[in-house]
Amino acid sequence: MRIGLFSTCINSIYFTRTVSAARTVLEHLGVEIIETEQVCCGQMHINSGYPQLAKPLVDTVEKNFKNCDYIVAPSASCIGSLREHEDRPELVAKCLDLSEFLVDILGVTDVGATFNHRVTLHTTCHSLRVAKLGDRPLQLLSAVRGIEVVELPAADSCCGFGGTFSVKNSDVSGAMLADKLANIASTRAEYVVSADNSCLMHIGGGLQREGAKIEVIHLAEILASRG
Repeated sequence: MRIGLFSTCINSIYFTRTVSAARTVLEHLGVEIIETEQVCCGQMHINSGYPQLAKPLVDTVEKNFKNCDYIVAPSASCIGSLREHEDRPELVAKCLDLSEFLVDILGVTDVGATFNHRVTLHTTCHSLRVAKLGDRPLQLLSAVRGIEVVELPAADSCCGFGGTFSVKNSDVSGAMLADKLANIASTRAEYVVSADNSCLMHIGGGLQREGAKIEVIHLAEILASRG
């Protein structure tokens, strides 16, 4: 089985540690990763109302990853966006979030990770409603040694990011973020974990402005942790 690790724009630029963590987890499980040229999935264009501008980007994704059995990304958001192209059934069928690949394809929930901290899981809108990850991230977290997973109140509510939504509707976005931060604080968690760094960036910024000691971390980074 050969997979292409789709790093995504935001991870390639701002969160390279997440891509490295995903690679570590996959290689630890014996997965062969094919080196591929990276490209944007076109989600930003689609969400902004310009689907035709996304088409050449998706064409390139399809071309660059054509020799891969699966396209795996540490991003439910970008994978969910690619899977919305129902006119490309072959592409859709092999696009998987990291948690889906581990649980559904490899049949693994325990990847040998250890993370001695109290965490709470923010599910993200795209994870729930587009990629439909269900409880896969929670299954993986629950198998991590030393971890304490605390349920997040109103976990399925939006954090207020939504890409350009947070810019175009900053007041509404800020109010939604305030609710999310209050719920996170109530868990007394040390870390907020998610399958999307875009939402974690938004939440992390809010936590920093409040002077909170809670940190944000991607699921892949916990799964790659050994202590």
